[in-house]
Amino acid sequence: MTQVLPSPTRDAARSTAATFTGLKCKECGAEYEAKATHVCELCFGPLEVMYDYSALSKMVTRESIEAGPHSIWRYRSFLPVASENPIDVGTGMTPLLKANRLARRLGLKHLYIKNDAVNMPTLSFKDRVVSVALTRARELGFTTVSCASTGNLANSTAAIAAHAGLECCVFIPSDLEAGKVLGTLIYNPTLMAVHGNYDQVNRLCSEVANTHGWGFVNINLRPYYSEGSKTLGYEVAEQLGWKLPDHIVAPLASGSLFTKIYKGFQEFIKVGLVEEKAVRFSGAQAEGCSPIAQAFRDGRDFITPVKPSTIAKSIAIGNPADGVYAIDIANKTNGNIESVTDAEIIDGMKLLAETEGIFTETAGGTTIATLKKLVEAGKIDPNETTVAYITGNGLKTQEAVQGYIGEPLTIEPKLDSFERALERAKTLDRLEWQQVLV
Repeated sequence: MTQVLPSPTRDAARSTAATFTGLKCKECGAEYEAKATHVCELCFGPLEVMYDYSALSKMVTRESIEAGPHSIWRYRSFLPVASENPIDVGTGMTPLLKANRLARRLGLKHLYIKNDAVNMPTLSFKDRVVSVALTRARELGFTTVSCASTGNLANSTAAIAAHAGLECCVFIPSDLEAGKVLGTLIYNPTLMAVHGNYDQVNRLCSEVANTHGWGFVNINLRPYYSEGSKTLGYEVAEQLGWKLPDHIVAPLASGSLFTKIYKGFQEFIKVGLVEEKAVRFSGAQAEGCSPIAQAFRDGRDFITPVKPSTIAKSIAIGNPADGVYAIDIANKTNGNIESVTDAEIIDGMKLLAETEGIFTETAGGTTIATLKKLVEAGKIDPNETTVAYITGNGLKTQEAVQGYIGEPLTIEPKLDSFERALERAKTLDRLEWQQVLV
């Protein structure tokens, strides 16, 4: 799988429709060509994609977007790809559901769930970022792609690489949930299970990227990869009738998703697709890995790394790359960043399932538990249009709720056996409601 790093001469020809102009350091503002690089050579700050917004405002309309494919590629002009034929596996345009029953339970009036638990092809929002990253990887001449992952990204990278005919080697912590391991192996990549947490896996991958010259979606391709998350902002705005919500609640791992939803909203405002509006941004973390929430509570503008210890493994990043930017967004939008316990995460998963019929993984449980906590603390106005982002499917983390949900009532194939079991079930339901009321 070893390959030579792409040279400038191998970079894909720019399409006349491409609107990205290069990379820019988020710290010092130094500009770079749109190559496979992610760190500023001058200050070591992260690089971000730049766009020609003047050109975008002239070429993109609501109507042109609506006429596009039913996937993230309806927003291709806002994404860092030159190809007229990006890798499209049907990713995106997931449901924005009016969550009436959950809203009533929490005391809200206008609550929506953005449900990426049904995203294609691997049931998480990572399909968005990987579709963009691998399209750009192919343009840059990579034939082997890779990632450091807590599970969902490994699933997505392996699946979309298989579809695109790219060699794939992915790295995960060795203690991941069985569903996520199986959900990667089925696509037949080379899978490396590393004894260590995500941050240790990521450090190893940085070394591999430097020595083997592979395209790591969340390392040397990170500026392009992270732009895929903007589509979660675009879709919500479009699905709300080309309007922005009042408040969003989203999980925080590296902090990238949070910052890119914000960027997506700002871009739509900048090119005139939606009216300018103040949107409050609130983030959700598990207490067992909450470096961003801790910094927010302490009023710090820096992150102190932690060692993860939580069931919410998909968001267990102890040294989050975009944590400080997430804090800045929460502060300037009058939002919040909260953390919840593992027990609250399980309750959040159950609450979403029993009210809205959505089985989310632990990251989604973290989001719903945080939403509930913010409502109870009076930090979400009941009249606000609030969107909670569900980023992954519960079938991947079934272990988290084992022992915390009911069991089937086993009966004989006789009517009287059924009647006795039904009465037992009704009795159990009454007891559970009594406990809730207490």
